[in-house]
Amino acid sequence: MKFTKMQGLGNDYLYIYGEVPLNVKEFAVKYSDRHFGVGSDGLIYISPSKVADFKMRIFNADGSEAKMCGNGIRCVGKYVYDKGYTDKTELTVETLSGIKTLILSVVYGKVKTVTVDMGKVFVSDDLVLAVADKDFTATPVSVGNPHIVIFVNDVECFPIEKYGKILEKHPQFPDGVNVEFAEVKDGYIRMRVWERGSGITLACGTGACATVSSAVKKGLVKAGEFTTVKLDGGDLQVKYTDDNITMTGGAEFVCEGETYD
Repeated sequence: MKFTKMQGLGNDYLYIYGEVPLNVKEFAVKYSDRHFGVGSDGLIYISPSKVADFKMRIFNADGSEAKMCGNGIRCVGKYVYDKGYTDKTELTVETLSGIKTLILSVVYGKVKTVTVDMGKVFVSDDLVLAVADKDFTATPVSVGNPHIVIFVNDVECFPIEKYGKILEKHPQFPDGVNVEFAEVKDGYIRMRVWERGSGITLACGTGACATVSSAVKKGLVKAGEFTTVKLDGGDLQVKYTDDNITMTGGAEFVCEGETYD
């Protein structure tokens, strides 16, 4: 299996151009392992689409399939342009959460940043979730995949691993959920994430979108303006307007290789 390792703000995946194999879940677990495999947050397959320019499918490090990945789709845009699969700077990508539109910013023939129209976002009423020794006020948000956003006083010191793994599998969410812990600062949002199926990651694009959407609904940041979301792996610019979300950020190649069985 030939692969290209890419990362968006440290959210790293192995990218393969081609159809998804039958044993993809086994591959995802094996090659995502950072000690005995290549090391990644999962696998992303890119292939032609009948309804868009390209199609992407995402498999987490535990083998489960995700509907959408904001950092991952930006890397897809860079992959297909820089490798010559397209010369378009505006293209569409089919995902399990619908067709997304990408606008590529190209510098000296290479994609530098990608802006993604993430489409409609749905923010639900807050829930109070009892977990271990603590009750959390959480905002459920759908960005094509499920999230809960929890605002805390000191996100840097918050025990994400302790509570994230429990909240991910809370009975309220039988299919699991991505968990964002966030703190509104002066002019930006600091966010950390526990991703469904992958655990703590350096960044989550859909999580940043969910967090800004929740913050707008709570009156913590303004709608119609880009908000900087600072993640462990870097910054994203996210804008919420009339229940629609737009995200801009970078995408980078790491290495290429071939696996052997």
